[in-house]
Amino acid sequence: MEITGTLKIIGNKETGISKSGKQWAKQQVVVTTSETYPQDIAIDFMGDKIMQLNQYKVGNPVVVSINIRGNEYNGKYYNSVNGWKIATTIAQVGNQHQNPARETSDLPF
Repeated sequence: MEITGTLKIIGNKETGISKSGKQWAKQQVVVTTSETYPQDIAIDFMGDKIMQLNQYKVGNPVVVSINIRGNEYNGKYYNSVNGWKIATTIAQVGNQHQNPARETSDLPF
């Protein structure tokens, strides 16, 4: 699934150690969607996926590939939104327009 919008917040990197003794790292971003009724969506990047965020700044237009996770704890259900890829919307739009132009061209060469 993908979310398209503008980076509103880039949070600080958080680290810790789980109960099993493994280290973890997390960084949260907030994307304001580009819809008729915009929504602010908090997205967590975990582990080595965090490095992708280094090249982005607040205000950048982005497309974020996400997974939605859900779990139950003591009879209550919780959801999380995890990002695994982030890209600028400008690059993606540029690539989409270049390839179809070649395929639909009626030039003889």
